[in-house]
Amino acid sequence: MKKPKTKLKFKAPKRLSSFKLPKLGKRRAKGAEADTKLTEAIQNLPRITNETVAEHREEVLSSARKYIYPLSHSKRRVVSITISLLITAVVVFFVYCGLALYKFHSTSGFIYGVTQVIPFPAAKAGSSWVSYESYLFELRHTMHYYRYQAQPREDFSTGPGKRHLAQLRQQAMDKVLSDAYVKQLATKNHVSVSDQEVNAQVALVRQQNRLGSNDQVFKDVLSEFWGWTPDDFKRELKQQLLSQKVVAKLDTATSQRAQSALNQLNNGADFATLAKQVSDDTSTKANGGDYGIAIAQSTSDIAPQVTSELFKLQPGQHSGIINTGYALEIDKANSMDNGKIHASHIVFNFQNINTYTNPLKANQKPHKFI
Repeated sequence: MKKPKTKLKFKAPKRLSSFKLPKLGKRRAKGAEADTKLTEAIQNLPRITNETVAEHREEVLSSARKYIYPLSHSKRRVVSITISLLITAVVVFFVYCGLALYKFHSTSGFIYGVTQVIPFPAAKAGSSWVSYESYLFELRHTMHYYRYQAQPREDFSTGPGKRHLAQLRQQAMDKVLSDAYVKQLATKNHVSVSDQEVNAQVALVRQQNRLGSNDQVFKDVLSEFWGWTPDDFKRELKQQLLSQKVVAKLDTATSQRAQSALNQLNNGADFATLAKQVSDDTSTKANGGDYGIAIAQSTSDIAPQVTSELFKLQPGQHSGIINTGYALEIDKANSMDNGKIHASHIVFNFQNINTYTNPLKANQKPHKFI
């Protein structure tokens, strides 16, 4: 008997049966819609021509300004803050310097450096301003000497030291005021001092080994004794030479006396007798002008100009008129022994510079700010 055939039924797995294929119609509809929108957007784009390019450029720039304006505002704020801080710093700096100079009378190296850059006034001499730097220049080198070279050394923080410092301050102020009036006289009388004259004077002093045998020793001597550089020394020397030249030009009476004495010597007058009659050196005139010492080229008690001329003379000869800066001299070599000279001199002292500056001070009184 045959078994009946059984039909096998395939049943898809549940997972596959639940899978639904995407409907192509909807996807095509969405694609068509996107294409339509893109077409519309392209159609709505503005057309730029030569006639409309300026208009479109302005539209683009106007839309960008909303980003530029905040940035520009920030830059202005940064600049404003920076300028404000700078002004504040400058004001604070000047207030500090003003207090240090005019209230506390500082002489520190920092304050001195500031006055070398900024011309703070210390006084006014007639029509001339006196800088604080020139005042400190005079005061500081004197303080340096008393601090490190004087015996005993000065302590300016003590009671006696403070009183001495007050005297030095007054001397420095008087010196710079006098220098200002001297410069006025020099300008009025067409007197000047060249750098060549200053260098010649330095060379003369150094030739006689009065400030060191070489450049390094020269610098060390200046620094040790006065706290000066070579340029500082030349600056002080130039002012001294200017003062001396002003006096030499204005004091014509002393020049006439010296010339009269020289004429008498050239006509055979006795040197010692003339010295007793006309010399202004009260310490030597009674001895006929004899120095009383053997003079070497490095003798510091004798003016370098005199020493230079003496060593050019033969025994028995006399010099011409020698300008030492503070006086006019006529010197005579009496004898020479072992490289040293025994000599005599006739001295004609110049008037003090105050003789010519005091009338200016009376007519144009100085005003001190410290």
